[in-house]
Amino acid sequence: MKIINHFRVVLLLCVTSFSVFASSESDIKEEVFFDKSISKDATPSVLTKILLNKQNPISSIKFEKGVYHFYPDKGFEKYSYISNHCDLMVNTAFPLIGFKNLVIDGQGSIFIFHGVMIPFLVENSSNIEIKNLQIDWHEPFHSEGVIIANDEELNTFDMSISDDFPYEIRNNQLYFLKEYYEHTMGQTILYDPVRKSIAFNTGAYTPITTRKKVLIKNNVDKVVYKYTKDKGAPKYKYLGIENKLEVIQIKPGVVRVFGHKKKMPPVGYVLSMKGEQGFNRIAPAFRVSHTDGFKAINLDIHHAGGMGIIAENSSDLILDHFNITPSNGYMVSTTADATHFVGCRGKVVLKNSTITNQLDDAMNVHGTYQKIVDILDDNKVGVRMMHHQQQGFSIGQNNDRIGLVDLEKSFFAYAEMRIKNIEYINSRYQIITFNKSLPKDLKEGDLIENLDAYPDLFVQNCHIGSNRARGLLVSNPVNTVIENNFFNTEMEAILIPVESGSWFESGNAANVLIKNNIFQDCLHGGKDRGVIRFATDEENDNIAFRNIEIRDNIFNHFDNLILEVTNTDGLVFSGNTITNSATHIMLNKRNPAIKIKNSKHLNFDNNNYQGSAEKIIESDSSMSKINFK
Repeated sequence: MKIINHFRVVLLLCVTSFSVFASSESDIKEEVFFDKSISKDATPSVLTKILLNKQNPISSIKFEKGVYHFYPDKGFEKYSYISNHCDLMVNTAFPLIGFKNLVIDGQGSIFIFHGVMIPFLVENSSNIEIKNLQIDWHEPFHSEGVIIANDEELNTFDMSISDDFPYEIRNNQLYFLKEYYEHTMGQTILYDPVRKSIAFNTGAYTPITTRKKVLIKNNVDKVVYKYTKDKGAPKYKYLGIENKLEVIQIKPGVVRVFGHKKKMPPVGYVLSMKGEQGFNRIAPAFRVSHTDGFKAINLDIHHAGGMGIIAENSSDLILDHFNITPSNGYMVSTTADATHFVGCRGKVVLKNSTITNQLDDAMNVHGTYQKIVDILDDNKVGVRMMHHQQQGFSIGQNNDRIGLVDLEKSFFAYAEMRIKNIEYINSRYQIITFNKSLPKDLKEGDLIENLDAYPDLFVQNCHIGSNRARGLLVSNPVNTVIENNFFNTEMEAILIPVESGSWFESGNAANVLIKNNIFQDCLHGGKDRGVIRFATDEENDNIAFRNIEIRDNIFNHFDNLILEVTNTDGLVFSGNTITNSATHIMLNKRNPAIKIKNSKHLNFDNNNYQGSAEKIIESDSSMSKINFK
């Protein structure tokens, strides 16, 4: 979406900590310039100027090139429900709430944040552009240790921890201390320091088994819940379990870990640790919500305590040269997804970017399933946010098309309604009134999704790899183009799912073009899956995916399985080259190159197979006669 430019070119002079140049003409907005005199803690100066926006609307904020530190102590405070993150009181230096037509230009500056902060909180705004800067944290939200010894018989390993990661041992448990934050070992994964990537077959060694079931219980079965309990929510997740590991210090900077039940991690490898799930996604670099028109151009995000960007209920988002890479020699960049889009519409573009070493997917695009728990009137239902990290999410706005879904019968909506009103009761329960009567076959337990809240998605000219989890996770029934990218991911390069059982991330897929990409040694973490995989949580033969084209790609893979196709009607796999890289040992020699289940109208034509699978295609009875050409 084209950014509207309302301001004139003005010569800016660095006289004080910031200088304001406002025109006498009422239609010219204020331009703000910050120089390096505020760099020791830029939060109060920046925040003061932004909070004056209602009196003096701003069109441009520029920074003299330099290194600027931002602390939370004098930041703007706001409680936020953030999709796929922890919900918390956040601090920010850039509360861009209700802004229009604003450009923030770092001019090559480095912004270093301290503690639990969201650098840019963008809400209820339009036409926002942020460009030409680097974002990093003074202390990372994860910690790293180098494996220096192990003992398979005693189930111990020794870890050297550098001075970058201060720690304490309390009650034989390891705690890492940061500014304003601390974490346990928690979620862990192994890195190969030579490849600077997730270790080959890390699943044999990690995650470190930090928990076990409690042995002593008394009358706990008498604790009952009238309504649905989200067993994955932090307040329930750790009921009935206790610490399994014990940690002792051998000498300052060296600890020994007892009790891990998988293989001992190899000597020389780096263990990444980021604390317990449900408590460790607290500081994404960008949070964008209810905003129309957002550009992030020429940005380097080296770290965040969560995602690089989480965007919700927004439209027309363009990320160009939006790079996620680690700094300071660390193995990890962001501790969750690089980019994540929930309920977004219009265009979503990621291009010309390098996305590496994050601890989750490079991109996740989806809507939200919410469950109908009450039928309250002829046109009114009560819905529940099913996953705890959906809390506070509004599924749509007035007049949006809502699909009613019964996944046992179909992955597509059986009826459509339009929102008349949403009444927010609490973070997990909302009442939706529609503009017409509910269908007679609607029942409690059915799901709803917003059919208008999916985008035209473009992912082009990106380098994606060295990360935990997938490359692209796309549940988008509109249009998706994935072309001219390089993938080297620990799990699937591209996963196209219907996720209805845990995350309740809505959306099937249609009109997907995957073209001219290179897939190099994906799935090196040890999962037995396809490099490109279509999958549903529901075990049925209903069609979920339509009109898929996978053309002119190169798959240079150490293992056999390239493609998993399930619940698909209409797929063309053409002009692709498949070779065996021999980079790693094969983990699943008996696999075919392609697995097919519950699918129809598939065409494999003009491909060049140079792999080593004994059988190229393995199919169920849905397509028992199919040829690979």
